[in-house]
Amino acid sequence: MTSDVLDIEQPDQLLNYLLRTGRIRADEGRPAMSVLRGGVSNRTVLVERAGGEAWVLKQALAKLRTPADWFSDPSRAMREAMGIRRLGELAPPETIPRLVFEDADHHLLAMEAVPQPYDNFKSMLLAGRFEDDHFRQLGSLIATIHRAAADRADELAKEFDDRTFFESLRLEPYYLYTAERVPEAAAYLRKLVDDTRARRMTLVHGDYSPKNILVHDGRLILLDHEVVHWGDPAFDLGFALAHILSKARHLPQHRERLAEAPTTFLTAYISIASDAPFLPELEWFMIQHTLACLLARVAGRSQLEYLTDDEKARQQQVVLQAMADLPFTFRDLVDRITAPDGA
Repeated sequence: MTSDVLDIEQPDQLLNYLLRTGRIRADEGRPAMSVLRGGVSNRTVLVERAGGEAWVLKQALAKLRTPADWFSDPSRAMREAMGIRRLGELAPPETIPRLVFEDADHHLLAMEAVPQPYDNFKSMLLAGRFEDDHFRQLGSLIATIHRAAADRADELAKEFDDRTFFESLRLEPYYLYTAERVPEAAAYLRKLVDDTRARRMTLVHGDYSPKNILVHDGRLILLDHEVVHWGDPAFDLGFALAHILSKARHLPQHRERLAEAPTTFLTAYISIASDAPFLPELEWFMIQHTLACLLARVAGRSQLEYLTDDEKARQQQVVLQAMADLPFTFRDLVDRITAPDGA
């Protein structure tokens, strides 16, 4: 059977696959299977076995589920499996679900499901149900991975040297596609792409989106690792900060609290990564990536669905103004992006 035949979102196909490959036993009863929505790059199904064990199966798509055409080699599922194994060694305890199995022929993997009850961090942010500790944990999580990986550079740099999926899932759809659509930002974005390709310093997750983070028992748990690579740590920070700042602009009733969240986040990050070799230049490149991601999320291939067209246009205007007169400090960046008169 080939990967284009198996569709794990079809319950009978998935059941037959699990039985045929010996992942479940014929005598254990039919597992409950629920399609999980929200992601654009994978089919994702929750499998709950009769004995209580629960898995999340992910099957990478060649054509992503976005309005604009967006393609990426589905063999990235194996990169994600490799990332789960390594991140489980590097990240704080209980923040990375355990890998159960992987199947290269069908471009899929299975990981342990996060136990109920849990909340999705994106939903919590949009509902205003967040705490300072959530941003502190996020900064600590990213810093712990960056710092621990840098200490193992001799081992990990070679293992994660391939940036194919970072190119197809981040640099092209976020920066280069946006450069084509927004000519005023083209020189800025293309220069940043060149700089990012040259900066190879630690293990970069590449997808610290709130939708990929669950909160269980007060702890942040990180999902979706398919663009992990050896690269520029500032990208991870800018990617995460762009989500926080976009929500600050979108939610005026929570803007003041969300405008303080980046400081909490970065303070926690620096407390762990204070002696990291990449720290001296980090702020400058973090500022650039934050602006680039803020623009990409309103003009790139993967736009924030909760923003109205008017909000997207205003965010683009504010970001272009900042790109033309770059903030020299992180605090200046946050103040300019979240200022009410720029909303």
